Amino acid sequence: MEQVGGGREAQLEHTGLRPGWTTGACATAATKAAYAALLTGDFPDPVTISLPRGRTPAFALTAEDRGDGWAQAAVTKDAGDDPDVTHGAIIRSRVSHGDPGSGVTFRGGPGVGRVTLPGLPLAVGEPAINPVPRTLMRAALREVAGGEADPDVVVEISVDQGVEMARHTWNPRIGILDGLSILGTTGVVVPYSCAAWIDSIRRGIDVSEAMGLQHVAGCTGSTSERVVTELYDLPTPALLDMGDFVGAVLKYLRQHPRPRLTICGGFAKLSKLANGHLDLHSGRSQVDKAHLASLAEGAGAPADLVARLHEVNTGLEALTLCQEAGVPLGDQVAYAARQAALEVLEGAPVLVDVICINRAGTVVGRADPA
Repeated sequence: MEQVGGGREAQLEHTGLRPGWTTGACATAATKAAYAALLTGDFPDPVTISLPRGRTPAFALTAEDRGDGWAQAAVTKDAGDDPDVTHGAIIRSRVSHGDPGSGVTFRGGPGVGRVTLPGLPLAVGEPAINPVPRTLMRAALREVAGGEADPDVVVEISVDQGVEMARHTWNPRIGILDGLSILGTTGVVVPYSCAAWIDSIRRGIDVSEAMGLQHVAGCTGSTSERVVTELYDLPTPALLDMGDFVGAVLKYLRQHPRPRLTICGGFAKLSKLANGHLDLHSGRSQVDKAHLASLAEGAGAPADLVARLHEVNTGLEALTLCQEAGVPLGDQVAYAARQAALEVLEGAPVLVDVICINRAGTVVGRADPA
């Protein structure tokens, strides 16, 4: 049997779909080119950037412009074979000199949203440029500057037609207004094909069985893969990149059981499994605030906190409120998710444990094998 199991990289290859680049990767490329032009007068085209996992893609520039104390470059987003609403979006970065000692200041230009509600990984009022893209851009700026310290610059990111594109995303519902988010943890857009992805999950389980692996892990993404690898020292073929398709993992294991399954993913996604959803995609299932409030109440949350949980903006906000109050909501979600998984397995001989993590990869809830 061809061994195609083994984490995100192997399963991406098996789908046969062409990956693309995130808005964060495009913004990084535009920022690097603009800063190079600000310092030297010349725009590198194509411009090469460094992404996690050793990727070094090169991006052609769509536009370039310079003025007194500033330079601007643009990159057109290629989402690959993914039906992404932002495919073809033109992402611009205008870099200008900042005040001495100010470091890197990020601003949102036209088409980039702003955060208006709590519960996101950015403070209210900040432009919706997520932490990982900010880190990538800072690294690119330092590379151009040739030093270890952040240069003193202002980076303004904008997206042509970003306001219109954002209407077709979940941004308005979670309080990101007036534009798109600059996103991405790996810089790569994962192509989305239900049939191909589910087939890759099944083949990954087949490979683990053929290799005699006793413990497999269903992971929602690269961060959860890293967490289970660190916790259990699992070999790569034991990692099943299930993405949003936790139901596909459980249903196939029901017929082809392995002795041990770890399910690891973000708190919000696994709260959906805890509520009985087997497809965790944001377009087909949503975080149920009432269900989170009920779980918190069962964990001893006082009435005023339970009431607040009915009004939260995101699952992360609910988790944060409970953590501050000493209520183990993460553990409750993990336990409920494990129970939901066991129901799907219908008595198949599989020990199941669940690990909930936050965006940084910190474990925020666990349910031991059962």
